[in-house]
Amino acid sequence: MKFILFCQNAYSFEIMKPIKEVLKTRGHTYIWFIVPKLEALFPFKNEPVTQSIAELESYKSDVIIAPGNEVPHYLRGLKVQIFHGLAGEKKGHFHIRHYFDLYLTQGPFFTRGFNKLKARFKNFDVIETGWSKLDAYAQNKQEIILERKKLLQKHEASHVLLYAPTFSPSLTSAGVLEPEIEQLAKQGKYVINIKFHDLMDEKYIEAYKNLASKYENIYFKEGRNIIEQFMLADVLISDTSSVIYEFLLLDKPVITFGNINKTIQWDNYTEQGKVTEAVYKNLTKDPFAKQRAEVIAEYHPYNDGRSSERMIDTIEKFIEENGVPEKRNLSLFRKYKINKIFNRKS
Repeated sequence: MKFILFCQNAYSFEIMKPIKEVLKTRGHTYIWFIVPKLEALFPFKNEPVTQSIAELESYKSDVIIAPGNEVPHYLRGLKVQIFHGLAGEKKGHFHIRHYFDLYLTQGPFFTRGFNKLKARFKNFDVIETGWSKLDAYAQNKQEIILERKKLLQKHEASHVLLYAPTFSPSLTSAGVLEPEIEQLAKQGKYVINIKFHDLMDEKYIEAYKNLASKYENIYFKEGRNIIEQFMLADVLISDTSSVIYEFLLLDKPVITFGNINKTIQWDNYTEQGKVTEAVYKNLTKDPFAKQRAEVIAEYHPYNDGRSSERMIDTIEKFIEENGVPEKRNLSLFRKYKINKIFNRKS
């Protein structure tokens, strides 16, 4: 079969990489589509890639896989939504835009939500497979364990902390928590990795780089791959960021400042000066272990590293039983929107 790996944002690469490996193993043909802004960021060498929608039309694919919200309706193929995160409470996560034939969900919470929408709209299918991005956590595990051990020995530290706040100006804790991150560093008991979103305000990037230059046990991590940082860390410190759920699925404690979610199943604070105490409490008592287990069961109960295989199994079976859809029935508004996004004249 012929696949398109449809990428409109840089986060798509980590999500698609395990799928790409399964396609290679099974002998399927594939091509990456990237928008122009991703040209310099595309991380895979010697891979078939295009920025041309016209080339995709000529390619006549059987399947289009997308972690984003849109895909051109006029491209041939089964249009598959695989999602770009696990924050189901965020606005728009359960919004149906009618571009997709098949939704591959991460866990029961998402499956129930989209099945309700399926019953309402009756123009797509929903199948639970797990999420491809999380397959990476089952790989290179021993190497990460060894790296963590060396890092702790180097600094004579007991634990690794990860600070990964959101970039959103109204939600980020970067300005508020800087003194508390410094206080944690002064204790000397922790290695602290700082991982910011690409869109983080430059003033915070500069401030935390200065912290890292001041304290040997603080590392400011650049690049897009946050998976290694998740695997190294014992605790995540954040705010209202989608990385929270991904970290919880590793069955490790999370501490947040000013999280706005309605249902919080980890340690959240709204007062300054509490983080140091919270880190100690979560490392020694782990008071939210039960709630975390519930999140794992609902959001992503798969820890076998084979979600990408399940995705391709599901797609193969779906096409075997239903064939390749030739088109989507869309409103004029939806067609107009897609044509505008991808600069199509008709």
